[in-house]
Amino acid sequence: MNKFISAPVTKFHLNGKEVAVELPPGERLSNVLRNRLDARDVKVGCDAGDCGACTVLVDGDPVCACLMPVGQAEGRQIETLTGLFDKDGLAEALAESFQNKGAAQCGICTPGMLVSAAALLRDTPSPTASQVQDALGGVLCRCTGYRKIIDAVVSVGSEREPLDPSGHIGTSIRRLDGRGKLTGSEKFGDDVAPVGTLEMLIIRSPFARADFQFGPLDRVPQDHPGIVAVLTAADIPGKNAFGVIPDFIDQPVFATTQTRFRGEAVAAVIGDPDTIRAYDPGQFPVEWQELPAAEDAAAAMSADAPQLHGDRPGNIMCRGVVACGDAKAALAGADVVVEGRFRSGYVEHAYIEPEAGYAEIVDGRLEIHACTQAPVMDLDSLAPILGLARDRIRMIPTAVGGGFGSKLDLSVQPYLALGALKTGRPVRLAYSRTESMQSTTKRHPSDITVKIGVTRDGVLRGMEFEGVFNTGAYASWGPTVSNRVPVHASGPYFLRDYSATALGVYTNGPPSGAFRGFGVPQAAIAQECLFDELADRLGMDRLEFRIRNALDNNMPTVCGQTFAQGVGIKHCLQALRPTWEAEKAAIAAFNASNSRVKRGVGVAAGWYGCGNTSLPNPSTIKAGVRADGTVVLHQGAMDIGQGANTVITQIFATALGVPVGKITLIGGDTDITPDAGKTSASRQTFVSGNAARLAAEALRAKILERVNASADAVLDFRDGCIEVRDQEGRHDIDLSALAPEDGYVFSASGTYDPPTKPLDENGQGEPYAQFGYAAHLAVVEVDLTMGTVKPLKFVAAHDVGKAINPLLVEGQVHGGIAQGLGMALMEEYIPGRTENLHDYLIPTIGDIPPIDTIIVEEPDAHGPYGAKGLGEHALIPTAPALLNAIRDACGVRPARLPATPSQMRAAIKDRMDETAPT
Repeated sequence: MNKFISAPVTKFHLNGKEVAVELPPGERLSNVLRNRLDARDVKVGCDAGDCGACTVLVDGDPVCACLMPVGQAEGRQIETLTGLFDKDGLAEALAESFQNKGAAQCGICTPGMLVSAAALLRDTPSPTASQVQDALGGVLCRCTGYRKIIDAVVSVGSEREPLDPSGHIGTSIRRLDGRGKLTGSEKFGDDVAPVGTLEMLIIRSPFARADFQFGPLDRVPQDHPGIVAVLTAADIPGKNAFGVIPDFIDQPVFATTQTRFRGEAVAAVIGDPDTIRAYDPGQFPVEWQELPAAEDAAAAMSADAPQLHGDRPGNIMCRGVVACGDAKAALAGADVVVEGRFRSGYVEHAYIEPEAGYAEIVDGRLEIHACTQAPVMDLDSLAPILGLARDRIRMIPTAVGGGFGSKLDLSVQPYLALGALKTGRPVRLAYSRTESMQSTTKRHPSDITVKIGVTRDGVLRGMEFEGVFNTGAYASWGPTVSNRVPVHASGPYFLRDYSATALGVYTNGPPSGAFRGFGVPQAAIAQECLFDELADRLGMDRLEFRIRNALDNNMPTVCGQTFAQGVGIKHCLQALRPTWEAEKAAIAAFNASNSRVKRGVGVAAGWYGCGNTSLPNPSTIKAGVRADGTVVLHQGAMDIGQGANTVITQIFATALGVPVGKITLIGGDTDITPDAGKTSASRQTFVSGNAARLAAEALRAKILERVNASADAVLDFRDGCIEVRDQEGRHDIDLSALAPEDGYVFSASGTYDPPTKPLDENGQGEPYAQFGYAAHLAVVEVDLTMGTVKPLKFVAAHDVGKAINPLLVEGQVHGGIAQGLGMALMEEYIPGRTENLHDYLIPTIGDIPPIDTIIVEEPDAHGPYGAKGLGEHALIPTAPALLNAIRDACGVRPARLPATPSQMRAAIKDRMDETAPT
């Protein structure tokens, strides 16, 4: 007789309370906690023990819950972050210190960090920085650069200096949205769906290029009763295509007969959670025929390469050009000319939160919750795919666990929408780490050749730049990279004669898209590394060579654009002088007494145009006053960790004339908040900040007009009343006497679009209304035998125009440096080989040395209170500064990034062989 055998019951204590789960003992503890017991403060970033986001305490010891089978929890004490807050004051003290130090940015890694730190502090109440690094070494962070986290743990219990209680611009107030990050209560993409929601699994191509055909799809639900639906391209009611630039909408939601890159989606299955988690994609009825693929730009441009898109002959996506003067003639007349070739591979964004979301139909409308950098852009892209009017779709963005550009593109959104429409039920989708890395955008691989000339006295005379950028199988932000790179490839220097071309090429690789700098970091490596060679050939100091050629106010850029104020690159470079001179002397002394290990110091500069290149770039911010006196700010600029929620509120509060604490924030829900544009291109502080300033000024004007008060009147918002005081006396506005409209008795909005001008055929024009500037100094130690590179110190000078929040400025600089370090020394995505956070290396807490941030404030003519954007600039000079420091230490620089130990060892050996006596 067949008997039903139930799963064993596992009992353990969760945050002090006994729980019992009837499950297979091999199920991951992380899944049990999150999806059986609704402990969503436990985050999941990899399901492989690589990222540490799911760290919990098991009998007091930190453990990655994704590696622990639930059966091993039998009889044990499990503590999550929520339990730590309930248990004692240690978690609260840590949270306070993290807030004070700015140690949480996006917040997805923060629960793992805090749990690990709590375990350390229980045993070691006053740890050293080294002990913190050891204890937190298993938790990865992609945003902060770790130094603020170390400071926060070491400083637990320390008092913070009092700040201006208004929180206005220039004040290092704590993140307004920080509390939810620190308690684990903030809802990310995979935290919003109710337990038991239908789940989805995407079927993806295992090959870089392949033909495929389906078998009997109706058999899938029959053979797997828990599966309720199968999706393919045939289920798309509208257009099976998406992209981010109108003339380059070329990526299908589901491929139809042929795939163009490894990881491309062809179908999806939807079912109950247990069935989907147990389903083997190899069972799906699809037959593959692998085809020859062109996986790099050189192969794609060869005569016999497969053509990826019929309307793009030769696999050429587009070309960007900037030219002024006569570069060839100038180089021919230069006293010294250097040239070089520089190559880099794919770089993965590696945010700790994989793409995730949830969709449902509410009152006949489709509502999509997802982690995104651009909710309105998502809505605009989904409408034609779904064949729905825009007003039938609502995007409700969740918290975003890091983005860095990749979450500008659609990922889970169309699949969720199609799943909800087909089943009529709520649907949830979270990418696995491998799936995220296979299918989402990367930094463009580059192959760059540069030639630069100078006069004997060190004045630049001519530059030619040719760059080929691998845009992968689909365009994504490739056209933006091709157009932006030639504008920036000169660096922030004065050049009369210049020619730059950037070519975007389709290949059978993953799509390359936006990644913190849009191709500018690759270009900066080439230009800044050759600058060191020029200075050495001339016998000039490398820093002084840069200062001599740096742009200044009223000097034209290579696009012919001049700025009357705000060009701060010289000030950034000059700020490095004291450290530069001190490090040169210290390094000379060190190297004189060490033979195996050598140290070096390098500098590099960078600039970045904030916002779109010569295109409309508006943001709109809305605000209102409720009848009870609450001031509400509808802030649609997505905060992906950079601090937009805080900075834009500070700008708004300053312009309105009230403390920041009086402002209630409403986020980027597309039903109730206007479009503040995408969070990219370092635009939000500049563009949305200006829109917030305008909205506040308009709202203030309406209030003052109501009582005919003077422009310098002081406002005080109270329960049901606004008190207005000026030199004429006090005026009270009784808000209950006013008729509300859309919930507000006073309301206003502000829209700002930066003033730019189109570029002509030679790239001449006004591409950006403002640039931000930066200069970095790096000190490294190179082991000549092993080829290892150890960064020892960074000094970073950044011209931000006006530091709206200096604490957040430092956080952006630290995070950018960490990503630049990864790009230079360890990171390369290789399809089929580095598709997880074990094989793909990103910097850990032990890799980032101390960072000294120097804030330079050269006010911009257009920025709110003179402020400039920052996000991209923080990364651009880092890699070239490191490479120049490596060359200073050992005389070599790898021709291709990253500068791994194997590459370094080979380059050092080749140099030793060349210089060895014969």
